[in-house]
Amino acid sequence: MTHQSLRLIRVLSWAAVVVAGAALLWATVLQPAPTDHQIAMQELGKGDYALVTADGQPFTQADLEGQPTAVFFGFTHCPDICPTTLGEVTAWQEDLAQDGQELRTLFITVDPERDTREILGEYVSWAPGVTGITGDPAEVDKAVAAFRAFAQKVPLEGGDYTVNHSTQVLLFDDRGDFFGLVSYQEPHERAMGTIRRLMAS
Repeated sequence: MTHQSLRLIRVLSWAAVVVAGAALLWATVLQPAPTDHQIAMQELGKGDYALVTADGQPFTQADLEGQPTAVFFGFTHCPDICPTTLGEVTAWQEDLAQDGQELRTLFITVDPERDTREILGEYVSWAPGVTGITGDPAEVDKAVAAFRAFAQKVPLEGGDYTVNHSTQVLLFDDRGDFFGLVSYQEPHERAMGTIRRLMAS
């Protein structure tokens, strides 16, 4: 073996050591720790809530697993956001159906006092792949907190009320982990880009 060959081997060996050392340093010292925001996102949907679907099946954190899932909060007396979102979901499902796919979508009520299983089931029946979910008010409150959603009852004249609530659609992968979100009235093609990445994950 020539002197040049030995020198090349030494250089490559030292380079490998340097690269390995740099990788170890990054993994153990320099790699940024998860931020509070990242940790909060990882915990989305995780909690001890016990709800029920419109067809009478129990729904808990464990039921987020098994397939990609979209989750949004609303109520059947909602004047605009919820019907619009259901329309958007229908358009997503039509696109996915062309590839033989369907996105499981969960509509969790923020108005369990009025939204019974029967009412919820009828309300979402026209939107493909959408399941209505309700439960005892205390359990719904737990779910709202677990998904970091927002819901606030607002009194109206005559003793009636409405509910201000979150507008985003939250996306979860088949392990039940938060994947991303679709904003209210987000352009269709941009939303479909996120949803297709979810379905392929």
